[in-house]
Amino acid sequence: MHPSGMHDSVNLPPNLEPTSQQFAFLSHFTSPPLLPIIAHMIPPSPTNIIDPTFARGTFAGEVAATATKPGFIKMSFANNYELHLVPSATITAEVGKRLIGTISSQARRIDVTQTGGRFVEPIYGRPRRIQGNIIAVHAKENTIVINAGMPIHVTPIDPRQKASDFAVGQFVGFDVPAGSTFDQH
Repeated sequence: MHPSGMHDSVNLPPNLEPTSQQFAFLSHFTSPPLLPIIAHMIPPSPTNIIDPTFARGTFAGEVAATATKPGFIKMSFANNYELHLVPSATITAEVGKRLIGTISSQARRIDVTQTGGRFVEPIYGRPRRIQGNIIAVHAKENTIVINAGMPIHVTPIDPRQKASDFAVGQFVGFDVPAGSTFDQH
């Protein structure tokens, strides 16, 4: 029983009674009669931190390769985008389930821009143009990570540019050749 004396009416098993630390925390957010019930409803749960450079979307299906085009997956996002990406390996998720991994693209020429928003063109299909802010620079791998509504790892292919030419926070835009990939984690 805790200082409020409320456990008598709830009859929580001893292993579900809130600790004094949980009780003190919850007392800041609710009236005393609800404390034991809320403490029982909110047990501590393990949380995995997901790398912010990983894309998180929904697996929307797979399209088989044809004689002229490689196979691709469809990955949808909460912002209504559906990107068509070439998978680096077999996707293990079921259609309609969460998919976490790395989206990689190449950039023909990266331009620092001053206006516009974060986007991938087109909204539905393979990425052709990307614009967003740089959230990471990996000089050794010669890649930058762009937040364009979802994180995209980008390798400059213009021989006059390299990842170390850019800085975190810069707003950039570029055209993308066919072949953007997805690597599931």
